Amino acid sequence: MGRLAKALVGDWNTTETMEPGKLFPNGGSRNGIVHVRLAAGGTTLIYEVHSDGSAGKLDGMLVIWWDKDASVYRVFVCFNNPDHPCEVRGIAHWQGDLFVNDYQETVKGERTSWRDTFTFASTSHTLVAAMRGVSGTMQTFITTRATRR
Repeated sequence: MGRLAKALVGDWNTTETMEPGKLFPNGGSRNGIVHVRLAAGGTTLIYEVHSDGSAGKLDGMLVIWWDKDASVYRVFVCFNNPDHPCEVRGIAHWQGDLFVNDYQETVKGERTSWRDTFTFASTSHTLVAAMRGVSGTMQTFITTRATRR
């Protein structure tokens, strides 16, 4: 958790870009803020999101913790979707310097594989949400760039 906290804890300004596709036929964007903190005695990271723009308003959070018995990071998310606000969302791991979360989502009635990938720099981080396409390759749908406030 220390490595993840060092990279993410703090306040961030964000810019999200949605690629044209199934979820956003015309693409889209949002600007906002993220506040990241440790909770529960440093055992849990809370990544709180607030943004708005042409892609609509987004309020939510990711909760990430290390499951020592399983030797994996667990991820729980909640967003401002009244029909399905919260869910356990995958198992995350470090892949070199990348923090990667693999999970399944239903998009327009079809179960699909997704991957969220965090990359880090000293005063910024980027989160890319990608979905496995028909060809089997991961296609980027949302890129969120965050700069330290």
